[in-house]
Amino acid sequence: MSASLVDETYIDAFRQKREISPDVRAAVVAAIGPDEADTDAVAVVRRGARLPSVGELTLEGGSPLGRREFVPLDAPYGYHHLRRDDGTEQLVITGPGRCHLPAGLRTWGWAIQLAATRSRRSWGIGDLADLRELGEWSSAAGAGFVAVGPLGAPNPGPEPEPSPYYPSTRRFGNPLHVRVEEVPGAMDLGAELAEVSAAGRALNDQRRIDRGRVAALKLRALERIWAATVDRSGLDAWRVERGVSLERWATFVMLTERFGAGWRQWPEPFRSPDGPAVARATAEDADRVAFHAWIQWCFDRQLADASASLMRVADMPVGDDPGGFDAWDWQAQLAMDVSVGAPPDRFNRAGQDWGLPPFVPHRLREVAYRPFIETIHAQLRHAGGLRIDHVLGLFRLWWIPSGHDPSRGAYVRSHTDELLEIVALESQRAGAVVIGEDLGTVPAGVREELRRRCLLSTRLALFERVPPSRYPARSFAGVTTHDLPTVAGAWSGSDLLAQEAAGVTPDRNGLAILRARLFSAAGVAADASLDDLVHALHARLSAAPPTHVAATLEDALRVDERPNLPGTVAPQRDNWSLALPKTLEELDADVRVRSLIDVLQRS
Repeated sequence: MSASLVDETYIDAFRQKREISPDVRAAVVAAIGPDEADTDAVAVVRRGARLPSVGELTLEGGSPLGRREFVPLDAPYGYHHLRRDDGTEQLVITGPGRCHLPAGLRTWGWAIQLAATRSRRSWGIGDLADLRELGEWSSAAGAGFVAVGPLGAPNPGPEPEPSPYYPSTRRFGNPLHVRVEEVPGAMDLGAELAEVSAAGRALNDQRRIDRGRVAALKLRALERIWAATVDRSGLDAWRVERGVSLERWATFVMLTERFGAGWRQWPEPFRSPDGPAVARATAEDADRVAFHAWIQWCFDRQLADASASLMRVADMPVGDDPGGFDAWDWQAQLAMDVSVGAPPDRFNRAGQDWGLPPFVPHRLREVAYRPFIETIHAQLRHAGGLRIDHVLGLFRLWWIPSGHDPSRGAYVRSHTDELLEIVALESQRAGAVVIGEDLGTVPAGVREELRRRCLLSTRLALFERVPPSRYPARSFAGVTTHDLPTVAGAWSGSDLLAQEAAGVTPDRNGLAILRARLFSAAGVAADASLDDLVHALHARLSAAPPTHVAATLEDALRVDERPNLPGTVAPQRDNWSLALPKTLEELDADVRVRSLIDVLQRS
């Protein structure tokens, strides 16, 4: 069974058939391990359809339906359980088959990285109050959404990981984005917090985001507020609501403070979240555990406020830091000796290794998809939309054995029907639109299946060979992403200089291709000014069929630097660490931003 999930060949980005090396395929099969589980442990069954076998059917909420041969026509959507005659259990997923997608939807919005989106009140990094203010301003300007980069918490420590796509957890929020002054009890301290607040705001004086300094200042301030907090009833009720996962996260942070980042280097008794050593440590340091749960409560309250005035589209990364919380909590379901990435393509000739361990398909099914469901559910909290990064992973993932070059990997196929049914079910429950980031090496039939399931495709002017007028209606369209050149960087060629300065061999041919696509999509001459190019691009996108059209604040402000240059790390380049050159308060007065908003307005 394990070997059957690993493809022997694949069609690459250049449309060439590639053979998987036998030793690589053997290593991937070994990482998957033997499939000793019941292969029928999970089934997708529509209302009115026949169950895989006769048995006692119990609805997700616990209501018994007795012995059944079919799922009732009036059964609610949900994760039901079938107890078969042989005593085995089966998860029965009864879903809508397609994601939430309102008829006639046609809107525009901003795509942002929150860390870079600062106001005068920020402490060197964009926070959730900034997001709320951006949402209110954008809504008043006619926008229908704001698509926000991942907000998951990085591994705790003095130097937080800058990449939002390498989180410790996708289930809990990044404390760096908490607005300290709006935490309950903060205003009661007054002068006691004045000095640390001033030091935090002073970090705005430099464009580089100093996460280590931000983390130290915010932790100091939050500890003072926590020590002065008397009424914790709201927190207590919320902890009960969020359950075991929250308690484990708070415990993980406490243990990281004790033993350092990276749970695989901790003393052996603490490497299992279910071990007695962890239970004893939790009881011994209960106040610190409660403190870290409280920080998440503060984050959640502020996230709800930030999502109230304008639909927020959340962004779910492919996976998690192998030394982080989700990997610690779900290590039994992960293949820790491999990482996922992508084979070589036109813009990444060496391939990509993202350093994220994948879920083992059969182990995920053994636990009734609980980790995947919980992750999707957490991502949709207070959100009106969800972007799934590398949605191709719901079909297949490129597994790279430890110690191998990114080009030496193999595709492992997923249980696509089950995963997509879960996404559709959670989307309908949340009333949230789902966007699939379907860029790169896209297998035949994938985009058709996404369309059938009402997941929006992603279409970028930098990648498409057809004009925006031919983009499909069920798509999320834009010009670029965080990993690609900005319009200004491509137009001026400064992106090549940035590559060279970071120690990367400049891809002149690649940038020439991207630049040509921009001018073609805009319908302007190659000697057009930057302002004309930006306006023409977004005017054509605005008039195009896609339900959603997004513009980046980098392009609105004509920023040369892209947020992230793949293949580079600090100190080569400050990826994810360059704030926008203007604050939120300055956006409304910027004539370039106002004129772009006029262009983006859609009927």
